[in-house]
Amino acid sequence: MTGDAAWTVWGLDASIAVTDSSLTGKASSLVRAVLADVDAACSRFRADSELARIQPDLPAGAQISPWLAVLIAGALDAARWSGGDVDPTLGNELDALGYDRDIAVVRLRPSGPDTPGARPAPRGTGWSRVHLEDDVLTVPDGLRLDLGASAKAVAADHAAALVSAELGCGVLVCLGGDIATAGPAPEGGWQVLVQDLPDDPAQQVTVAAGYAMATSSTQKRRWQHAGRSVHHILDPRFGFPAEPVWRSVTVAERSCLRANAYSTAGVVRGFAAVDWFRRSGVAARLVDQQGRVVTTGGWPREERRGTMAQAGAQSHG
Repeated sequence: MTGDAAWTVWGLDASIAVTDSSLTGKASSLVRAVLADVDAACSRFRADSELARIQPDLPAGAQISPWLAVLIAGALDAARWSGGDVDPTLGNELDALGYDRDIAVVRLRPSGPDTPGARPAPRGTGWSRVHLEDDVLTVPDGLRLDLGASAKAVAADHAAALVSAELGCGVLVCLGGDIATAGPAPEGGWQVLVQDLPDDPAQQVTVAAGYAMATSSTQKRRWQHAGRSVHHILDPRFGFPAEPVWRSVTVAERSCLRANAYSTAGVVRGFAAVDWFRRSGVAARLVDQQGRVVTTGGWPREERRGTMAQAGAQSHG
């Protein structure tokens, strides 16, 4: 019999499911401990996080903890896989848009006066100027890291692997739509409902053991800034919210980090994401502003269930 638990972390819904219900409490404690370590290492909203404390030292290079090194390496991997569409150096730009606190606090602020909607000037590449050698991190002056989505995905991957290794059971970890699995799946696989908001088209899919899935949305993390509604997925070319061509992009992959990198990049690339995913074999489900669904790379058709082991096995970087 499977067991599950749910709670809120980082303003997100978090949940776990394990194949042995007697291990639910222990599994939950292990996952919470991983999330606490990630938060202490890289939170942009805590003055006492490791990343915030070493910020003044980063232009000259600073020694970092093993956990932060793992998170930085994951963020740079995501940038490479996405051709720079997922850039971890957008912290200053997010701050400028008012996203410098937990999203629940940001939404309570006045939006400020309306300003003309001029297109932002190109900002240049940020991630390629970040260097991690062993345990020394160097970030040029003027750039501020925001590990954001990639850290959440790394946390899901590590938490799932830890639970399976420590407790010897199958586990699914979900952090705000980022899903990682490890160990054996329950009979019939992990059943996942793919749907961003209640009015969006829904599809149930089966996630096989060892596979992952991530959804990037332009609908959920929104707030008012300068008299307009903005969202948290920025186009690194300009440091401004990507055009919301898609309501959501969901990707299945062999790790949550890879799935998250592609789903985020899919939002940034807009219409061009479809051809990119098809050329690369990425298993994805994209929902446009009219609620129309486009699938790529072996994602199962809407009228039938599919196993994401089959779809995910086709995707590659």
